[in-house]
Order: sequence, then C-alpha cells, then structure tokens
Amino acid sequence: MMTRKNMVKIMKGLSLFAGVFALTAYTVWEKGRNVTPTHPSEEKMIAVKMDTATFAAGCFWCVETQFQQLEGVKKVISGFTGGTVVNPSYKQVTTGKTGHAEACNIIYDPSVISFDELLEAFFVAHDPTQLNRQGNDIGTQYRSAIFYHNSSQKEKAEYYIKRLNEAKAYDKPIVTEVAPFTVFYKAKDYHQDYYNQNKSEPYCQYVIQPKLEKFKKVFKDKLKHGANK
Repeated sequence: MMTRKNMVKIMKGLSLFAGVFALTAYTVWEKGRNVTPTHPSEEKMIAVKMDTATFAAGCFWCVETQFQQLEGVKKVISGFTGGTVVNPSYKQVTTGKTGHAEACNIIYDPSVISFDELLEAFFVAHDPTQLNRQGNDIGTQYRSAIFYHNSSQKEKAEYYIKRLNEAKAYDKPIVTEVAPFTVFYKAKDYHQDYYNQNKSEPYCQYVIQPKLEKFKKVFKDKLKHGANK
C-alpha cells in the first residue's frame, strides 16, 4: 500500500507538470452572496486578492481543522454545496437526500500557498477512493469532491486525479467528483471552528485528532507558526 510519504512525493512531482496550466484571474469566492452575506472580515480578504478552493472530503469538521493548519490559509468556512435544496439545514443534509455535500470554502493567499499545494493536502487529508463515505461517516453528503471556481482549478484537479491513478498511489481508483462551484450555504455558527471549540467531545478526540496529527506530520514544513504544538 502506498504510504502518505510516498504519495506526497508523487504529488510534488506532479506539481512540476502542472505548471503548463496558466493561472486564471481571481474569482470572487462567494457566488452565492445573495444567500450567505459576507462578514466585514471576509470583505477585507477579498480586497487583498484572496482566492478560494472548495473541497468536500467527509465530515467538514475534520476538513476544516486540517486546512486551518496550513500557512497561507486565511479562513476555512464549513457549509454545504453541490445539491438542489436551497439553504438546507444540517439535519436535512444528514439525510443524504438534498444532494449537498459537507464542504469547506478554503480562503487562501495564492502568493503564500498555491492551489496545487492545497490539492496535495486534499488528497492526503482523506481517502479519495471511498465512494460516498469516509470511514464510519456514510452517505452522499460525505463524498469526495472538488468544486472548481475556474477552468484552471478544473484542469489541475482532473490532471492530478489522472496522474495519481496512473501512479497507483492508492490501492483503488480515485472516485473524487470534479464539479463546478455554484452556491455555497454556510453552516450554522456552532459548526464553525468546531474542533477548537469542542476538543473534549468524543468525536473530536477519537476521529478528528488522529487525522489531524497525521496531517500535521506530513505537512510539518507548511504549517502556521505554532500549529505543530
């Protein structure tokens, strides 16, 4: 079985080839602004030309916590996207009938961390070969997906999936969905920064923390100052 260390080496090698894709102009992250108003701090991020990646990789509590550790990531917002129900509740999404995935909008400074590096983190943060589940979290709402904001993100996502499959980085083929970003519905406040606010909860201790520790070991050179404590 391919180890995380070897998989990261493959990803770094692929990033050299990915240079053929020209970066497109900055795209405003919250296309669903009329649904989810921005906070003043988010407006400030837009003013300084932040970019956004939108990933689904199982429970958004786990995804949020992992990407918060990376230098250059300014904010991670948990929510729902990819479905048909307007402004769904968490309870509705958990039924698996809304078409939405639990996802995270990852707002980042492209001068510090690239989309390629975020893709590298994405493919380490979860198992992209599990269809409509991550571990014991089962349902389409836990599917692996990349919701691209522009053609460059789409090309890079498809390229990495193709090359990782060719390199047999995993025991099974990658099932990650690559779909256009449409509307993102921000989850309630109690879902935001969940791990840091609820570290004593069993799910945080037994599910999120082990994933987080493995993630931090792989990306020890890309963590924010103090994140490795």
